[in-house]
Amino acid sequence: MTSSHSYFDALYADCDDPWGFRNRWYERRKRLLTLAMLPRERYHHAFEPGCANGELSAQLAMRCDRLLATDLNETAVRLARERLADQPHVRVERRSVPQEWPADQFDLIVLSELAYYLDDADLGRLTECITRALSVDGTLLACHWRREFDEAAQTAARVHALLDTECGLTRLARYEDADVLLDVWTRDSRSVAQHEGLA
Repeated sequence: MTSSHSYFDALYADCDDPWGFRNRWYERRKRLLTLAMLPRERYHHAFEPGCANGELSAQLAMRCDRLLATDLNETAVRLARERLADQPHVRVERRSVPQEWPADQFDLIVLSELAYYLDDADLGRLTECITRALSVDGTLLACHWRREFDEAAQTAARVHALLDTECGLTRLARYEDADVLLDVWTRDSRSVAQHEGLA
């Protein structure tokens, strides 16, 4: 990861919600968009690296039988564990990805505001990890801020283009505006309506 641990340590030293996940409409709206874009109503085993304080994790938990949420920052992990304490099917661990990618198979992987912190080598390793870990009917969702900021090693557009070309998946849906880019890829290219026999 290009950004040092100290960057995130400094953010959490000042505030337990440094990006305003709880209070900002932008963040609440982004979570609603993320959840609405998932093609399946329910997933068996999901992975959310870079879970921060667990606000998105709490929403994903309602759509999954099991969820592994991770973050490299100790404070974020503690906050996420507190936020998800009433969800016994959710595990929160301290991990740095892609170096400490779990050995499990997942039918949902959510990369929210994470991959643009990675340098080229780690971004390449990330695509390899996703390819190995995603189940035969799996879904990958990526969501990234489109505007430039100093700590980003990549643009959202470059991250999503690389995921699109390197993971061997079919892009099922895209949403973009001036601020955010969301993409959903899957190993099963059928639409939601096709899954339900409507098309």
